[in-house]
Amino acid sequence: MLLRGWPGPGASAGLSAALVLLLNLGWPVRASEITFELPDNAKQCFYEEIAQGTKCTLEFQVITGGHYDVDCRLEDPDGNVLYKEMKKQYDSFTFTASKNGTYKFCFSNEFSTFTHKTVYFDFQVGDDPPLFPSENRVTALTQMESACVSIHEALKSVIDYQTHFRLREAQGRSRAEDLNTRVAYWSIGEAIILLVVSIGQVFLLKSFFSDKRTTTTRVGS
Repeated sequence: MLLRGWPGPGASAGLSAALVLLLNLGWPVRASEITFELPDNAKQCFYEEIAQGTKCTLEFQVITGGHYDVDCRLEDPDGNVLYKEMKKQYDSFTFTASKNGTYKFCFSNEFSTFTHKTVYFDFQVGDDPPLFPSENRVTALTQMESACVSIHEALKSVIDYQTHFRLREAQGRSRAEDLNTRVAYWSIGEAIILLVVSIGQVFLLKSFFSDKRTTTTRVGS
């Protein structure tokens, strides 16, 4: 699970209380954000009970491993394929449930023989509830209510940006560590080759300057 941070100890009590209130009021009813390890030749499936007419969004991204790709498949309760992509690094899919039941979405790394992956996905079911009971009515919102709604929308955007930047940072760090490992192995290999060549040159030069004894053989009459 990815955990979202809260304001630090230095933040004012009023600001912290306001943020907690807004997040508690506007948090999605059902949403899952999970980062998990997907071994090589493995498949991981998740299940979600969804009511008919509910709007859902599935977003995923491969953070580490191999070519940063994975197979993804989404099925409805009858087994009909709603979404299927092969060897995707990241993608997003939005759909509306056509029937009640358990929907299944799977991530597969079966095409990889020795590389495991780290996969992040965000599965959102339904829309956010209104902050205020009168928000969906004809009644106009007060200035304070309008300000709270604007702050709430801005906070959701900030959370989304932070999540994507964390994923980018994790993926970039993984690429940098992989590149550093390859450079280290290449440097060690170059050092070994250089040592072997140097020793070979020393023995070759030594053979050039070593005394060669000649043997004279007399042939008797």
